[in-house]
Amino acid sequence: MKVNQIAAVVLGMQMFVGMAAAPALAAGKSQTLTGVVSDTMCGAKHDEMPDKPAECTRGCVKHGASYALVVGDKVYTLQTSDKTALDKLNDLAGAKAKVIGDVSGDTITVKSVAAGS
Repeated sequence: MKVNQIAAVVLGMQMFVGMAAAPALAAGKSQTLTGVVSDTMCGAKHDEMPDKPAECTRGCVKHGASYALVVGDKVYTLQTSDKTALDKLNDLAGAKAKVIGDVSGDTITVKSVAAGS
């Protein structure tokens, strides 16, 4: 009887630890999102330059905003210090892009960027 209680407690602890680790493992999984490259200052709207979203995005980034990816109504902040990724985001400003990265809330830690379709 006592052995069964100990086994049940050990099994319960293993299940608890496994369930606690699951969200952390899921959060680190890369995802692919396709959207329009923008910036964190303007998001989906470029009120200052509505006819020139690429120029507006580049200007906002030059003045301290981060690149963003607009997917439907959601705006994700793109985090990267990789020069190749930043150059590609600059090239794709105002255009569709496919971003692969780790998503956490409204932020994507960028692993790669390519032209979207």
